[in-house]
Amino acid sequence: MYSEDYERARAQERNAEDVYSKPVRAGKRTYFFDVKATKGNNDYYLTITESKRRQERDGSFVFDKHKIFLYKEDFEKFAEGLEEAVAYIRTNLLKDEPFRPAPRYESPSDPGEGEGNFSNVSFEEL
Repeated sequence: MYSEDYERARAQERNAEDVYSKPVRAGKRTYFFDVKATKGNNDYYLTITESKRRQERDGSFVFDKHKIFLYKEDFEKFAEGLEEAVAYIRTNLLKDEPFRPAPRYESPSDPGEGEGNFSNVSFEEL
């Protein structure tokens, strides 16, 4: 990534308004799908963050985070590419393994899919 792209993305993140957040815990990793509005709420984009807890040599924990910025003009192509890649893996590489969707965690405080604005998940919990 070029430095000007990185700076542009960081500037957008600082000026963005959080609209919706969906954390997805997957083993040692947590993925955050965050919908953000640009300054002035004229446009929306998605950030996908992978967060993985790692232990330092001194015993302390840190989080490695990797972020993708996905803009509305790329939503369709990104979704198509992701679906195609996952289908290829399931069909060609995991032929002998039955597909089992991950169980959905639900609790009395979980408002369900698409409801509520933010999750109360903190990095300390991970």
